[in-house]
Amino acid sequence: MKVEPQRSCIGCGEKKDKKDLLRIVRSPEGEYAVDLQGRKNGRGAYLCKNLSCLEKAEKKKAFFRSFKEAIPKEDLDRLREEIKEIAK
Repeated sequence: MKVEPQRSCIGCGEKKDKKDLLRIVRSPEGEYAVDLQGRKNGRGAYLCKNLSCLEKAEKKKAFFRSFKEAIPKEDLDRLREEIKEIAK
């Protein structure tokens, strides 16, 4: 039996199976994106598949801690739209 890797959501802090979370990745070029396959190159952070965890992570400055820099507002807005589509 294969054990599924666990990751923590940076918004709510809950530990879940890696496949049940969204990976937000910052590419080496500095671009932010939702990584649905979990294989893109770059630094990653995990979020639950709902907007409330994105909002919590934003309030707690969790993105700053994870990526060692603030995510630009336009990138954050784009991520919010992508997560809205996924959450449907």
